[in-house]
Amino acid sequence: MTPGTPRIAIVIVTYNSAQVLEGCLRSLRDGARDTHLVHVVVADNASKDDTLRIAKEAADLPMQIVQLGRNAGYAAAINAGVDAVSIDELDAVLVLNPDCRLRPGSLLPLAEALRQPGRGITAPRLVNPDGSLQPSLRRMPTVGRALVEALIGGIRAGRIGTLGEMVTAPEEYERPGSAIWATGAAMLISTDVIRKIGPWDESFLLYSEETEYALRALDHGWTLWYEPASVVEHIGGESSVNPTLAALLTVNRVRLFQRRRGPLASSAFYCVVLLGEALRALAGRRTAKASVVALLRPSRRLQKLAD
Repeated sequence: MTPGTPRIAIVIVTYNSAQVLEGCLRSLRDGARDTHLVHVVVADNASKDDTLRIAKEAADLPMQIVQLGRNAGYAAAINAGVDAVSIDELDAVLVLNPDCRLRPGSLLPLAEALRQPGRGITAPRLVNPDGSLQPSLRRMPTVGRALVEALIGGIRAGRIGTLGEMVTAPEEYERPGSAIWATGAAMLISTDVIRKIGPWDESFLLYSEETEYALRALDHGWTLWYEPASVVEHIGGESSVNPTLAALLTVNRVRLFQRRRGPLASSAFYCVVLLGEALRALAGRRTAKASVVALLRPSRRLQKLAD
């Protein structure tokens, strides 16, 4: 990053986000305090509600609106948003969900953390609307971790040392440090990383695109840094109740592992993820039933997002 005040653009991906976007936009000025907020880009996936009207009325922000014309997915909208700005005049780009609210002064600690050599992405402490911790950090996906999570669940696995992929111990969120990847609801990305590793992978549509991006950055020598001095409120949670989205999340998790590992490990990972979803489907969980169908029948997998 260049010396002096960090120069930042914010890219917000929207799709029928009218209920949450106004609160997100209201939080940006105070959230970006002591940084130079060069651009705010709303990259819209063909919303049919008042999302665009709300974005256009945010007159106090350096606003740009990019309309993709279709529901192209999260990664495609991020790429369109980044393409709309000149990264040569920026130090970093904040990728932000519309259901996020920046706490006052939350952007500067992320930007300052990026000044350290080797750090390419910084992630904040995510909290729920009631202020409680929202576990957002993850370890490297492995067959062993997937098996433990299949048998006892991701939250329980995360409480036992490093057995789970999800980091759930509250004390781990009290101190800054590196992580393999983090929830993509809010992450600040150095423009050096953007130049080096290129666009986000649009084939994922939703889910695992942030995992792929963080792992690709790690492949090129950049770490993801967690900075708890930065706090962002995140509503989230639709994939936990929507069977179609839950199935997409599960399938993309397996697809990403298969891309990065050999056939033996990939087959084992697929089997243990399927086992976990099947156990939960037998217990009556609708999201797990949808995931089992998507894993077993590729023709039933979501190929295109609804417009």
